[in-house]
Amino acid sequence: MLRKLPPAGVTRGSRLREFRTVASFMAPVWLGLLIFFGYPLVATIWFSLNKFDLFSAPRWFGLGNFAYMLQDADLHRAAANTLWLVVVLVPVKVVAALAVALLLAKLRRSASFWRTVFYLPALIPPVAATVAFVFLFNPGTGAVNTVLGWVGIEGPLWFNDPYLAKPSLVLLAVWGLGDWMIILLAAVLDVPRERYEAAELDGAGAFARLRHVTLPGIAPVLMFSALVGVIQTLQFFTQAAVAGSVASGKATVGQGRGAAFGYPDGSTTTFPMWLYEVGFGHYTLGYASALALVLFAFSLLFTVLLLRRFKSYVADGSVQ
Repeated sequence: MLRKLPPAGVTRGSRLREFRTVASFMAPVWLGLLIFFGYPLVATIWFSLNKFDLFSAPRWFGLGNFAYMLQDADLHRAAANTLWLVVVLVPVKVVAALAVALLLAKLRRSASFWRTVFYLPALIPPVAATVAFVFLFNPGTGAVNTVLGWVGIEGPLWFNDPYLAKPSLVLLAVWGLGDWMIILLAAVLDVPRERYEAAELDGAGAFARLRHVTLPGIAPVLMFSALVGVIQTLQFFTQAAVAGSVASGKATVGQGRGAAFGYPDGSTTTFPMWLYEVGFGHYTLGYASALALVLFAFSLLFTVLLLRRFKSYVADGSVQ
């Protein structure tokens, strides 16, 4: 068999120099991955197989930390709350952001003003936004219940009600939809006008154009929004912790399992909150490392499932 000859002028030495050049440019990336991802991941796996309290040397525990998850009732509640947020918050926020983006895409006058208005809440720091939002929905003195009282409606307890606390967090997330809205708006405006004109000539109505023109045209961006939303919601911590603190009137971080943790009645305890409590409230860093690995595995699983689900959207640009 004839050996394939390299192109004229290409020698082993030139290939080696090219490889060294490419490797030198990629070295910072690889070093960053090894230092800030590879080493922490390996360390987390090691600590998850040990009993470790941060003060004494790790003691081998095998799969004991993972086995304890099966009987940890607080973990089960936190996982159920997080799953609820993933199933409800992400679709609601994506649909709301898409609806706002479609409305703004139709505006001809004052379009820049309204885009700024809807985007501004996304610029507010999460802690400040959550504090303000909880005060607005305060059952006794909040502006929302005050306005409802003017029209004869008795306002609910919102963040102080175990059954309404998570829906209230969804309202908070929808209020700050500006980052997703601006991405979806750019995608909607990027859909070629010729496709809409062709659909109108074929007699397609507004809903048909949305289904057969807009959604296929922005399918990759919708996939990106869903992926980012799932990953962010699986890491949902700040808003839930601050909302519980403000609604209960007590601090969550630093007090451990106080009245504010997951207030009310653990309804806002998320997986990352319980992981934090286990690691820095109980100082069981081995168990916390095992929880972190489970969270990483579920994030990866959700990502793979969503990519498989949307693969046909990106491949042929059609909504199945």
